[in-house]
Amino acid sequence: MSLENNAKKHGFQRIVRNFTPSWFIITMSTGALSIALHQLPYNGSWLQIISTIFFVLNLVLFLLFTFISCLRYFLYPSIFPAVLHHPHQSLFLATFPVGLATLINMTVLVCVPVWGSGMATLAWVLWWIDSVLALVACFHLTFVIMSNRRSDLAEMTALYLIPIVSVVIAATSGGLVAGVILDLDHRLWALVISYILWGIGSPLSWIILTLYFLRMTVHKPLKREVIVSLLLPVGPLSLSGFSIIVLGKLSRNLFPTTHTLPKFAGAGDVFYAVGILVGLVLWGFSIAWFFVAVATIATSGGFPFNMGWWGFIFPVGVFTLLTISLGEELESHFLKVLSCVLTGMCVVMWLVVAAGTVRRSWTGKMFFAPCLGTDLFMRRKLGFARKNRKNSV
Repeated sequence: MSLENNAKKHGFQRIVRNFTPSWFIITMSTGALSIALHQLPYNGSWLQIISTIFFVLNLVLFLLFTFISCLRYFLYPSIFPAVLHHPHQSLFLATFPVGLATLINMTVLVCVPVWGSGMATLAWVLWWIDSVLALVACFHLTFVIMSNRRSDLAEMTALYLIPIVSVVIAATSGGLVAGVILDLDHRLWALVISYILWGIGSPLSWIILTLYFLRMTVHKPLKREVIVSLLLPVGPLSLSGFSIIVLGKLSRNLFPTTHTLPKFAGAGDVFYAVGILVGLVLWGFSIAWFFVAVATIATSGGFPFNMGWWGFIFPVGVFTLLTISLGEELESHFLKVLSCVLTGMCVVMWLVVAAGTVRRSWTGKMFFAPCLGTDLFMRRKLGFARKNRKNSV
């Protein structure tokens, strides 16, 4: 069978070969939506059921995507280096720990109250694994961006934020996990490490946002294919705010029990108050980016449906979580109602994007791997085959 026929081959083998890391952005968005539904202020048993359904669906998708990805790199080992060297697909590798973190969070919120300490231990172990993966993704991909990708600033996109988001959400998961494990020392360690993770990810995201703002002001608008990524900056800003509030609440409860900072009376309350303040500031900053992104996308004309459309849901989802947290802590009815509206928007967007994904997956249009054209794996091999055939004729 010729290389051209192999390239055109349909079926499971074609799906595996063209299954890119960007598929895990579906688990990111589905996970954020499930958490938002679970945390809604005006909640009922029916919403808890819907949230659990999204959680189970997200778990199934995550396991399925992980299996297909492992199969892909096992059957086609030369693809993984191609992914690592691709300017965009390599960044999507960080979506794996982000998707895992959403599952850890829902395990804490849903499974621990039902099944007890065993699920808390599982969440604790998974959090350590997720934190290591997030740090590797953040440090490695940031290093690769700085050392090997010295291209024009105009080529920069908001996708650079994805590896950094993985660290920030690991900090969030650490705060939630620390609230359910029994050992006080383990709780304190998780809290301290989570603050460190927050300190790694959040300032890095602000640096990237500064560069991205410069790119948007001095260069031409983004291409139609990646313009949906304009909403991504809302993600790390909102997630940083949500995370610092979660950690502040834990500090207020944990510091007096563990006698942390004994020379500073009320240290936990200070951490909590600072968390609320930072959360408010980042909520306002998120609104600014949200407005700019929506205005730019709305005036850009049409843009093709692709995997990037899932990037609409995750930023709005974590912005909703920050709004829910602020509404709860400030006892603001406005923020509580706003969080319900935002959650409804997320549900509608999820249904629309999911329908488009299923439809295009059925026709095979979603299974396209840009990384295969960067390393002589497909494009140049097919070109070489055509050239040989033409010469032989």
